[in-house]
Amino acid sequence: MTGDYIDEMLRKHRLVEGVVHNQNMPRRQLVETMVHRKHLAEILALLVKLPAGKIAEIFDELPADDAELLWSQLPPEQRGDVLWEVSETLRERLSGSRGAGAPDRQVNAFELADGKLRQVAISCRRDLHGLAPLWVDLLNASRAERASVGAHFGVELPDPGDVTDLEISSRFQVTDDGGIRLRSNFLLDRDGDSRSVPVAFVVRDGILFTIRNEDLPVFRLQRRRASTQAGYVSDCYDLLLDLYGADVEYSADSLEDIYATVGKVGRKVLGERMSDEDAAAILAGIAEEEGLNGRIRSNILDTQRALSFLMRGRLLSAGQAEDARQILRDIESLNSHTAFLFDKINFLMDATIGFININQNTRVSQLTVFGAVFMPINILAGMGGMSEFSMMTEGIPWPLAYGAFVAGAGLIGWGTYVLLKFSERRRRAAASKEVVTWPR
Repeated sequence: MTGDYIDEMLRKHRLVEGVVHNQNMPRRQLVETMVHRKHLAEILALLVKLPAGKIAEIFDELPADDAELLWSQLPPEQRGDVLWEVSETLRERLSGSRGAGAPDRQVNAFELADGKLRQVAISCRRDLHGLAPLWVDLLNASRAERASVGAHFGVELPDPGDVTDLEISSRFQVTDDGGIRLRSNFLLDRDGDSRSVPVAFVVRDGILFTIRNEDLPVFRLQRRRASTQAGYVSDCYDLLLDLYGADVEYSADSLEDIYATVGKVGRKVLGERMSDEDAAAILAGIAEEEGLNGRIRSNILDTQRALSFLMRGRLLSAGQAEDARQILRDIESLNSHTAFLFDKINFLMDATIGFININQNTRVSQLTVFGAVFMPINILAGMGGMSEFSMMTEGIPWPLAYGAFVAGAGLIGWGTYVLLKFSERRRRAAASKEVVTWPR
């Protein structure tokens, strides 16, 4: 019924548009545009209320030109869902039109062939038929894509961005049908922008499902290894452990970068004097490295809990359990590095703040010297003002009196400055002769 109504609306739209186009009237272009928008707005108001599957059925029944016209009017966030449901012929035409939508969405299945993973791109539900995958990876998948893949394999696939409960009981679960669900954070450190990306794992009937909303280097590395090295993986738990192991390796690489950055900052902080501007820039950089170090520590602790859950649940074979223990040992070594980096970063922050305090004390000391130099002059000027100056210089021509007063004030100031500098040199000379003996 809905498809017939939309087809009738499109027929009327073309009829009215043709009549208006043939009329010789002023502002014909404006009238055509208004009629065009009015009919399409009515159709769009009806379409946005329908599920993606129903919209796809309507598109398949319409002529290709009409389907492409309505496709261009759909909101971008709805196009990916509809594209997943339409026929293959229409999908190729729509995906080639302007604004086809969501180019970063990817659904890939990986089958085990000759000991290696073979990647199969999934663009619609028909591509799922006949597959026997070991791993199904969903990147930025829409709700319709997750629902279609989950319905085909008989499993419910969550949106990792919707999971916010941080309790272990909610993040690591064994389902009633014997499957497992995990949610872990993976590190993404790219061009100075580091953050934790949540990834949902579902294991069911020997298939690993990974659901994520951002591309991660760890997953690209895993695909490359498993597709080129025969015997690298044998089941879904090998894949899961390798993903966690690759994340630990990626975190270790990021820690090495932090070590290099902290080393450069340390040489600059401890090797030369700094201006306040340099100190502010260094503090900003140290704070960024401290944040990255904190995210690494949080992520590897999260991985540690996930591996402990897998081992406690007796879900791993003997060889896989040994691999998990090796990853846990790597995590323990990284924990000591993150603790050391926290101490090193705190030390550099304190040293940088100390330079800022030294600069401030230097400016205060300069102001103190400046005040001490001019204090006798202020006293002399005050005395001259109190006596109105005329009583002290009665009978003396005023140019001579004022000239002598200025010369005397300058002489007193210069003498005070020389005395202060002499005292400062003596203090430094005495300090340089002191020998400091460190206790053994």
